[in-house]
Amino acid sequence: MPPAADVDDTPTIRCTRCDRTWDLEYELDELNVGNQSFEQFALDHRRHTGHFPDDVTPWIATCRQCPDGEQFLSERPARRWAETHARHTDHAVSLDYGDEQSVVEPK
Repeated sequence: MPPAADVDDTPTIRCTRCDRTWDLEYELDELNVGNQSFEQFALDHRRHTGHFPDDVTPWIATCRQCPDGEQFLSERPARRWAETHARHTDHAVSLDYGDEQSVVEPK
C-alpha cells in the first residue's frame, strides 16, 4: 500500500465538449470551497462556456408564462426559485431534471 502522501485524491472533472479534464486543486486550495468544489467548478464552467461539464445535470426552472428561468445544481434552490417566482408573479413554473418534470403552481 502506498504511503498516504503518494495518494492523489484530488477530484477531477471532464468535459468532452471542451475535450479537457481538470483537477479541482485550485477550487480546494485557492478558493477554499471544500465540499462544493465540484459544484463551484461546474457553475463557473457553464458561466464561461455556456454548457455544463460531463456528468452534471442541472435542475431547470422555467416560467410557463414569461421568459424568466434559471438553472441550479440541486433541487432545493431550484424549487425555492420556482416557488418564489410563482408567488410573486402568479405564473406556473416548470421544474425539469433529466427526464423528470414537475410544475410549481402559484398559490
